Amino acid sequence: MGNVDLVQLTHETKKLTAMVVEDEKVTNQLLSSTFKNFFSDVSSCFNGLEALEVYNRTKPDVVFVDIIMTGMDGIELSRKIREIDSNQIIIVISASNDIDKISASIEVGVNSFVQKPIDTKRIIELLTSILAMIAKKKKIETKTFSISLPLDLYEVVNENAKAESISKNAVIIRALRSFYE
Repeated sequence: MGNVDLVQLTHETKKLTAMVVEDEKVTNQLLSSTFKNFFSDVSSCFNGLEALEVYNRTKPDVVFVDIIMTGMDGIELSRKIREIDSNQIIIVISASNDIDKISASIEVGVNSFVQKPIDTKRIIELLTSILAMIAKKKKIETKTFSISLPLDLYEVVNENAKAESISKNAVIIRALRSFYE
């Protein structure tokens, strides 16, 4: 794990929101109170239907879900959340050793699977991993940014880029910076 700066980790995770979905009351309270130390807001749900309603209303950054729940289980909930937002970070926290359930959660595309009981070291590793996932997600979003230019402007940008031996993006970014300064 290496040395983790817990203050810095908490500073970063406090910018995020989370949702805990666990039907066992004591475990739900324990997870929720633990994650409240790290996230700015933690929604707590006891079943999949309630969680789906809360999810649609709050759009948390991270969803922690148990697999085995009455009614809508964690796999079905994860599937429904993926339909709403394919990039949602979903972490399964479960005591289940059922290989079929674990395989099904992987097929749905959960980001991580953590075995209960969960200790402090594992929570810190998990939070570090979540921050890495979010950083990667932001990097991908930044990379896919595109802009459409009118043809005459495109030609000017292209000529300036060739004249200075820089990319067209660099010319556009420089123009935008000067415009907003």
